Amino acid sequence: MEFDVFTLLPEVFLPYLNSSILHRARQRGLIDVRIHNIRDWAADKHHVTDDEPYGGGGGMVMKVEPVFAAVESVLGPFPCGDDIDRLTLSRCPTGRATPEACCPVILLTPQGRVFSQKIAMELVQHPRLALICGRYEGVDERIREHLVTDEISIGDYVLTGGELPALILIDAISRLIPGVLGDPDGAMDDSHAAGLLEYPHYTRPPEYRGWGVPEILLSGDHAKIEKWRREQSLRRTLKRRLDLLESAPLSETDRKVLKKIQEEGENS
Repeated sequence: MEFDVFTLLPEVFLPYLNSSILHRARQRGLIDVRIHNIRDWAADKHHVTDDEPYGGGGGMVMKVEPVFAAVESVLGPFPCGDDIDRLTLSRCPTGRATPEACCPVILLTPQGRVFSQKIAMELVQHPRLALICGRYEGVDERIREHLVTDEISIGDYVLTGGELPALILIDAISRLIPGVLGDPDGAMDDSHAAGLLEYPHYTRPPEYRGWGVPEILLSGDHAKIEKWRREQSLRRTLKRRLDLLESAPLSETDRKVLKKIQEEGENS
């Protein structure tokens, strides 16, 4: 899978991309992350990429020309005009028909839809993603209206730029690519992958400071272990993220387990 990242701070990406799982995934050719410095497309000799907002107010705004020039230089020219079909554009922003050319252009912004495991699973279906890292007070609205096909936020708080959110998307999406994780089923066991929080984990030693490991995990009975893990996942989600249960795919057995857990709480 290919990621094209457009940023004013290219130096912040490599330390993370050159570490651990993402580093191995890049070495094996499972992901290709290309970092593009938007300043390289600024037309003036000082490589200015921001300016004061029209109408006054605090802060600076990212200029439209260098962002458009950077993205179009990498992805090709975008269609323009009032007759753009935004749905078609979101599927294939370059205006080309081949699947390889279809590349969502995502702006990392607090105004976007909030990132989730479901969105990660949606985006991993694309062979290529372009990520634009916002900076300063924001971007010229014409970038949002005529270049970007999606806007994503990582939460209801404000950061100094979109670089950290871009890394979060790359990490979360890459984990879903077959071969990136050592365990082929690892991504599906993670919290949120199945709509629930993950069950507790333990490893050696079997006892530490008098705190032991649940006996069932040492039993070797894989069927009972899976049943225990599912119950623990349901128990933890019920306690910590009740909202997730509203949309999680629950079986009839799951519902019976939840009812049992709730009754235990009422009787305790």
